[in-house]
Amino acid sequence: MSSVLIAGGAGFIGSYLCDYYLNQGYETYCVDNLSTSTGENIEHLEANKNFHFMNHDIVLAVPEELSKVKFRYVLNLASPASPPRYQQLAIETLQVGSLGTFNLLELARKSKARFFQASTSEVYGDPDIHPQPESYWGKVNCYGPRSMYDESKRYGEALIYAYRRKYDLDTVVSRFFNTYGPRMDAEDGRVVTNLIVQALNNQPLTIYGKGNQTRSFCYIDDLVLGIVKLIDSDLEGPVNLGNPHEFSILELAKKILAKTGSSSKIVYLPLPGDDPTQRQPDITLAKEKLNWQPTIELDEGLEKTVLYFKNTLED
Repeated sequence: MSSVLIAGGAGFIGSYLCDYYLNQGYETYCVDNLSTSTGENIEHLEANKNFHFMNHDIVLAVPEELSKVKFRYVLNLASPASPPRYQQLAIETLQVGSLGTFNLLELARKSKARFFQASTSEVYGDPDIHPQPESYWGKVNCYGPRSMYDESKRYGEALIYAYRRKYDLDTVVSRFFNTYGPRMDAEDGRVVTNLIVQALNNQPLTIYGKGNQTRSFCYIDDLVLGIVKLIDSDLEGPVNLGNPHEFSILELAKKILAKTGSSSKIVYLPLPGDDPTQRQPDITLAKEKLNWQPTIELDEGLEKTVLYFKNTLED
């Protein structure tokens, strides 16, 4: 039986990858220190004999138990991913992107495993090129209020490429664009969760700036399919994975109001520092090399996500 390690596997995206690899018959090792999750996303897997959860910080040395396993894949999704969380855990975010990535690369090198890195559209910063292709180097403030996450991911990519060159390690990097869907933390501070929870509670919907900044929202099922196709390919990346349909934050808020039937009003707050004005992936590479593109549009994805939060908030 092949084995896979998923760091950050108790988180939003990681938990879906635990589901996938267990369903494919893999011995699945989920490593997470639960700094930004509760473990609720993987509770349904506890009875599965092929699922092994380890509460561990990958910044620390790799446990001996894992060092003895021969992994086919090592997936790195370990990092706070929402601005409030990574700003609160600024040093920890930088450590997990550097030391944590190093430890996982060493583990992958020992196993001769294929290493997958979940990077982010944040490496493009507040872009001058629109939409953003993988060849764009980005415009990032290296000491701004989002720098701990942006630079953590940029450093992680550089470290991975260094390992690939020096050790001929089989690696692949993907850059995600605003993923959303069920299992997101209602209090993680991301725009989709903020607006849905506010709408369901009939609280004012908080929009930063005028709401004309744009994002491209990718539903979780589409992203997971893209990740799996990318891991199964011979690409090294980086490869953008996201939905190229672009929406303003104000458009998103109005859609959520309509789908929740909320009586909430929209209120406008000052724009946070370094908040990107535009974010849209160029997915030409994923379409051509992976035969992948999203199929779940925002209206359908929001309906599923709103239903999930309705049920969650009622519990």
